[in-house]
Amino acid sequence: MTTTSPTESPGTPGTPGPPSDGTAPTGAVVLRARGLTKGFAGHTVLEDVDLELHAGQVLGLVGENGAGKSTLMKILAGVHSPDAGTVEVAGDPVSFTHPVQAQQAGLSTVFQEFNLLPERSVAENVYLGREPRRRGLVDVERMHRDTEELLEGLGVTGLRAGQRVRTLSVAEQQLVEIAKAVSYDARVIQMDEPTAALAEHEVELLYAVIARLTARGVAIVYVSHRLKEIFDLCDTITVLKDGRQVTTRPAGDLDDAELVRLMVGRSISSFFPDPLPGTEVGEPLLELRGAGNGYVDGVDLTLRAGEVVGIAGLQGSGRTELLEAVFGVRPLTRGTMRVGGRDVRPGSPRAAIRAGLAMVTEDRKATGLALNQTILDNALGVVRAVFPRRTGAARRDLPGLLSSLEVSARATDQEVQFLSGGNQQKVVLARWLATDPRVVLMDEPTRGIDVGAKHSIYELMRALAARGVAVLMVSSELPEVIGMSDRIVVMRDGRVAGELPAGATEEQVLQVATGVDA
Repeated sequence: MTTTSPTESPGTPGTPGPPSDGTAPTGAVVLRARGLTKGFAGHTVLEDVDLELHAGQVLGLVGENGAGKSTLMKILAGVHSPDAGTVEVAGDPVSFTHPVQAQQAGLSTVFQEFNLLPERSVAENVYLGREPRRRGLVDVERMHRDTEELLEGLGVTGLRAGQRVRTLSVAEQQLVEIAKAVSYDARVIQMDEPTAALAEHEVELLYAVIARLTARGVAIVYVSHRLKEIFDLCDTITVLKDGRQVTTRPAGDLDDAELVRLMVGRSISSFFPDPLPGTEVGEPLLELRGAGNGYVDGVDLTLRAGEVVGIAGLQGSGRTELLEAVFGVRPLTRGTMRVGGRDVRPGSPRAAIRAGLAMVTEDRKATGLALNQTILDNALGVVRAVFPRRTGAARRDLPGLLSSLEVSARATDQEVQFLSGGNQQKVVLARWLATDPRVVLMDEPTRGIDVGAKHSIYELMRALAARGVAVLMVSSELPEVIGMSDRIVVMRDGRVAGELPAGATEEQVLQVATGVDA
């Protein structure tokens, strides 16, 4: 397993080392940007944005999708040239027309979508296109040695220069990208949603790597929708909204509520909405007794109309596998399952859909959407495949459904790949709501979307419950599970380890999830 040296381990994600004290940075200025402005096709997406980074600083860059974060990062990465404004690195004016120029100036970026060659080794990826040579040939021994030194400097063990990238976990691939960034003698490293696909223990590893980098004077631009990470890691926070800079403040001057208000432009009095007035818990819609397969076993669970039930547990506890078993992806092989009082045991997703179930998968890009198809085709995809006779009615109802979900798009013929993450997730929801389900299974429903879109999805969950739909939600974010659940089912080793009421604490959930008392 890949680990970091214990001498600089951050412990847990809540206590990174060394922790930020939330005060203004005091190191030398390594990057200064002034008045950065960028437009596309006559539409300004970034306007008059300033940025200043000091050695060893972690600056959090936050804002809703479409706020301008990606455009700002791409300007600093040399992907885009600004229409106006200036950039200085260590006091020297720079102008990038290609990402390599930015890297050579000491400004590296680790994008959410990795740029690695899976069949090449770690060392070959780190030094791709600039391999050390000796007598005209690639000096493989030196390349491997230099790569091992880079990894050692990051405190990484268990990852070797000669390993093929295709054999690595997502977290290990991310470390390769970071090692590649450091290999350019980076003074600044930008990280775009670095924990979006990481398990909890892998997040701890990233925290430790960031602590190592900042201790060496590297400045970090950290982009994340996860506010806990922003406050854990960042000294300073810059908020963007609609392409403009709202504020830049020491992290210690802000709290969750104020940061959310600055990002979305309005106060969210309760980030997790309460059940809507009139919501009533009704008859059982999903019942499992002794249910199991090769992944889960002995599961007893009752989900009633009007309920939002959260499933918590550590990585590998069987949370996703339970949803997949109910939905027929990995069919149940023992026990009983009832939907709406009828015995069913779906052998496929199609059978589950016909029984009144819907499932929002955790990876919308890989399994939730056809990205190169239109909003219309995606939203009607399940109805066309399973209930073809309902297609006409579903098409007529679609504008109202998309409007109720507040999908922001030019038209329904727009390809889904060009929507923000939040709007893509709303199209996924439209795809399933068009089937008029009785039970909605949600696996990480707010992963990778901004706080405003998260709140919209939470409100939708409450609206579904008010209509008598039952919602079963898996989430790795304990505040989300606690804030949205009427009951919390905790899993451990493929079994239900316990059940907790609404309002349970994170400590209580973790005690059940680990089986270790405080």
